[in-house]
Amino acid sequence: MTHLPPPAEELRLLDAELGQLDARRAQLLTRRAWLVAALQQTGQPSRPWAHPRTPSAAPPRPETAAPSVQNVLLVLGGVLLTLAAAVFTLVSWGHMGIAGRALVLGAVTVATLAAPVALLKRGLRSTAEAVAGLALALTVLDAYALHAAALAGTDGTGYAAAATAVLAAAWTAYGLLPATSALRLPLPCALAAAQFPLLLGALAADAGPRAVTAALLVTAGLDAVAVVRLPAGAVRVSAVVAAYGAGGWGAVGAGWLSLTADGPVDAARAGALLLLAAAIAVGSARRGPGVGHALGLAITAGLLVVGALGGVARSGLPSQWAVPAHLGVGIALLAAVRAERLPEAMRRGLGWASGAVQGLAVLWTLPVVAVVLLGPAGWLGRVWSGAPSDARAAVVVDVPWPPHAAVAPVVLVAVAAVLALVVRAEPWRSRTRLGALGLLWATALILPAILEIPYVAGLPVLGVLAAAALYACRITASAAQVTALVLALVTAAGLTLASLASQSATLVVLAVLTTLFAAASWRSDVSPFTAPAALVTAAALASASGAAADWSASRTALLVLAVTAAAALLATRLGASRATLPVESVGAAVGLFAVGLAVADPPMLALVLALCGVIAAGTALRAGRRPVGYAATALFVLAAWVRLAAWDVGTPEAYTLPVTVPALLVGALRRRRDPLASSWTAYGPGLAATLLPSLVAAWTDPQWTRPLLLGGAALLVTLLGARHHLRAPLVLGGAVLTLVTLHELAPYVVQVTGALPRWAPPALAGLLLLALGATYEQRIRDVRRVREVLGRMN
Repeated sequence: MTHLPPPAEELRLLDAELGQLDARRAQLLTRRAWLVAALQQTGQPSRPWAHPRTPSAAPPRPETAAPSVQNVLLVLGGVLLTLAAAVFTLVSWGHMGIAGRALVLGAVTVATLAAPVALLKRGLRSTAEAVAGLALALTVLDAYALHAAALAGTDGTGYAAAATAVLAAAWTAYGLLPATSALRLPLPCALAAAQFPLLLGALAADAGPRAVTAALLVTAGLDAVAVVRLPAGAVRVSAVVAAYGAGGWGAVGAGWLSLTADGPVDAARAGALLLLAAAIAVGSARRGPGVGHALGLAITAGLLVVGALGGVARSGLPSQWAVPAHLGVGIALLAAVRAERLPEAMRRGLGWASGAVQGLAVLWTLPVVAVVLLGPAGWLGRVWSGAPSDARAAVVVDVPWPPHAAVAPVVLVAVAAVLALVVRAEPWRSRTRLGALGLLWATALILPAILEIPYVAGLPVLGVLAAAALYACRITASAAQVTALVLALVTAAGLTLASLASQSATLVVLAVLTTLFAAASWRSDVSPFTAPAALVTAAALASASGAAADWSASRTALLVLAVTAAAALLATRLGASRATLPVESVGAAVGLFAVGLAVADPPMLALVLALCGVIAAGTALRAGRRPVGYAATALFVLAAWVRLAAWDVGTPEAYTLPVTVPALLVGALRRRRDPLASSWTAYGPGLAATLLPSLVAAWTDPQWTRPLLLGGAALLVTLLGARHHLRAPLVLGGAVLTLVTLHELAPYVVQVTGALPRWAPPALAGLLLLALGATYEQRIRDVRRVREVLGRMN
């Protein structure tokens, strides 16, 4: 019987055999690689067995599909044959007689036209399409050849119009024949050729731009009829593209004729063309393909009607009423929106067209509104130069008054009435009412300048607008509240700029605006915006009051700083309100402005900085504003430095000690609250602020007083650091004490060095090195012990 080892033993044997096989395989692969390299170096041809076959290698896939190759070949063949025919017709035509020409052209054209029939019977449709394309190109060459040979005296444009008409009819008949109806190329080509007969005929007759535009529109109308009549497919797509192209160019031409019309007759003719284009668009929208096409065509039709009727009305009115005339027609379009007989897409399109006309009319009024709002900014360069005569003179300081501005209120009121009365759909009703409110506000804003009312009467109008907008902020709806708030802020800005022309007007306007914004701040929902606005106007009022009292800028800074103090007190009162942070930010900005006003007067600047530090220190007492204490400290230090500079104090300790003392006090408080805080963080900045500048000054000071005091202070700091096991005082104090000592002993070292022989310093250095080498290990232990002691310190 065969002895079978245990499973564990058998598994071990199998693993050993497999390991041997792997080793042998690796050896053979190494040898094979060496042999292949040797054969390549000797240049001997490789053998089949030198390259093992890879069973998993797949055959290469073709990069191009067979139908694609077929189509490319057919297209290239057709193009080449067409080029050859064109060269024959244009170059070799004159070398043959009339009979030969007719025979060659007729035979080739008839043969080419008949070839697709046989190809379709054999099922070669792609080849038949290529040959049909060549046949159509040959018919074009035949038409050219006929004109060049027999009809050279005729007008080229007129002949082209007739030729394109004949070609369009011939290609249509060829594409509708039962034998060739399967071809897809003849009918689109016939439709493309049909775009030119009317246009070329109008050009040939020198009929003028109106006839050319009419020809384009009639062609577009025929294309629209074809779109309705033809079934879905390539021919219908071609008809749609042709209709859009011809109709677009025709509409553009009719619009240009309407804009450049010299009188009512020309405007009426251009309007008739625009109405024709609109009728084509309406007909296509009602029976054309797709809702998207219907909506776009309805919008286009509405705009064309507005252009036609508005252009006719404009021709009989003064030029300034052109925009209101078009606006009136656009508003009248809304009557068609309620016509139940019209499709929904058309009604929506006409509504969008009316909205577009109204929007363009409102955009036309924007320059007037911009001049009224931004024009008074010119008073910034000529503050209090004198009150102007009227409200228009107050806004046209450096900018011209827009032409035709007198009818801008009519446009704004008309659009506002439409938004408020016509639009009743619930999702849009609230938005349109807000839009109407904004338009009415713009109307009231520009009326004083348009009517040229007196300057003293125009400012109260703007003030009433600002007050009304702030009162409207009581509305609970968020969108309406935001709109009213924006209108109030914009009106207040324009009113402030307009008031800069007169001193009394500036003071009164700023006082009124401060009161209005402060009163509006009682509502918590708008206080994040109105409270900062009140502070800004109060700061402007303080600056204007100081200037009116002939105070210097530095003295006026104290008045401005009172606004910063009021902002800090108001922030304390507000607590966790949303307005707290904006109020504090504006207060800080006003304080920075006060500092800028006092920068030219150092004593006053020191006082302003100190007062800012007091305000910041008071703010830092609040629970969530502790970090403001750092700013307060910095302000106090800056105030002290400015005061010392004003006194012409040049001693560095006078500048550094005001920094060191507060810094050490803050560090001591931090160490008390957090005993684990590092001494470098608590005491390092304060000690370095005084010790390092004093050390630099001591090295350049020829007297003995500063080095002695600095050395004593450094010794005291070192002893305190050693007593309390603090690393920062120990290291800083010891380093400064060492450097001061070296500075004081340097002259004696120089004297001793000069008295010794030149060989003495090297000998001493050698002895020192020998001593250090003898006690190297002990020195290392001492250094480690010192490092550990310093490491245990804080």
